[in-house]
Amino acid sequence: MNYFSPSWMQNNKKQFIKLNHERCTRNNFLYLRCNHIYMDKVKAKKYLGQHFLTDLSIAQRIADAMTTERTQNALEIGPGMGVLTQFLDKRNDVKLRLVEIDTESVEYLHEHFSIKSEDIIEADFLKMKLDELFLDADGKPQIFSVIGNFPYNISSQIFFHILDYKDLVPQVVCMLQREVAKRLASGPGNKDYGILSVFLQAYYDIEYLFTVDENVFNPPPKVKSGVIRVVRNNVDHLDCNEKLFRMVVKATFNQRRKTIRNSIRAINFDHEAIKDHPFMQRRPETLSVAEFVELTNMVEANPAKENKEQ
Repeated sequence: MNYFSPSWMQNNKKQFIKLNHERCTRNNFLYLRCNHIYMDKVKAKKYLGQHFLTDLSIAQRIADAMTTERTQNALEIGPGMGVLTQFLDKRNDVKLRLVEIDTESVEYLHEHFSIKSEDIIEADFLKMKLDELFLDADGKPQIFSVIGNFPYNISSQIFFHILDYKDLVPQVVCMLQREVAKRLASGPGNKDYGILSVFLQAYYDIEYLFTVDENVFNPPPKVKSGVIRVVRNNVDHLDCNEKLFRMVVKATFNQRRKTIRNSIRAINFDHEAIKDHPFMQRRPETLSVAEFVELTNMVEANPAKENKEQ
């Protein structure tokens, strides 16, 4: 206990950070002091949506939730000061790269981790070309998993970007706002089911793993967080026009309180041709991915009359 006294930690921060943090969990008082010292290094920035996780046991659970059955390559988004990174870096079955937009955090990672400098990337994930991150000997893109504590304010954008490269990303393990996590994992008939739920579930199986309380972050967010695992399914292409599929899903959920008959009027096609179909009496949150595919095919099979004449 004297070895980890507050005065020792203040005078030996670098050495302390490199020690095995699991030792800190043996004593709750000591554990909180460990985290306090660890979190002092980088100031959380509100405009980046930063809330640094301070509970090492939760970081360990998130790291352990990522499997390497399909690939050992892994990209951590927004590592901050590496509370999750430290557990990923210990795994012999993981080839890890980090992407962080915050310059201060990047400097901290370079200083406190032995990860190769080229594997700590200072960049905006949303602007990255994901097919250039992991390359084989011939320069061809390799698949990789994504993991991280996603900033609340851009978590949906992160998933939309991943969907653009869905064939390269077989797995995502992440923590995000619990409301969003529940929404992504919800099936049809649930009030949380929405646009991104449908888009992701078309190509991925989603599992809600556990909830994380507000008090294990610095600074604490105003809401709880949720951890999910997203695993690529066997669907290469939907049995419909995928561009039109996205239009149909967005149009119907943009007026989710209305029936499909009314909300789908935003799309130009022959509405009279399918007005008596049972889907028209339902609301979008009740349709499965397969039913949205069927609806998309009906829309495409019935173009607007002026288009038929041309």
